[in-house]
Amino acid sequence: MSQRNIDVTGDGLTVDQAVIEACPIMEVLDQVSGKWSVSILIAAAHGPVRFTELERGIDGISRRMLTLTLRRLERDGLLTRKVYPTVPPKTEYTATSVARELFAPLSALRDWAERHQMTIASARHEYDHRAAETGS
Repeated sequence: MSQRNIDVTGDGLTVDQAVIEACPIMEVLDQVSGKWSVSILIAAAHGPVRFTELERGIDGISRRMLTLTLRRLERDGLLTRKVYPTVPPKTEYTATSVARELFAPLSALRDWAERHQMTIASARHEYDHRAAETGS
């Protein structure tokens, strides 16, 4: 068992439980900021989006990971799912009002990341180079 799972608070809570209890935002941010969640939420904010559109539009996501992420976002109340009784079945996902409220901050974060991607890559390269020279 890792140290994080040991009761260190003295009141029966593990460190993980204490952090969640002390700061509920961490749990929400963990869900919303997942590797694939941001792309899905931004795509769904523009209106209903089909499963196949998401699968084709999100580079590198597997069908299974897309399914799991969509289920989690639906469970969290950020997406609604509508299945049309067609052959093959057509499934659409729509952002809820709560998720649409997230669109501006997520878009700003995405834009920031795009603007600073090269700066961060350069800083990493310099850091790795210095670390290799010093052996640390």
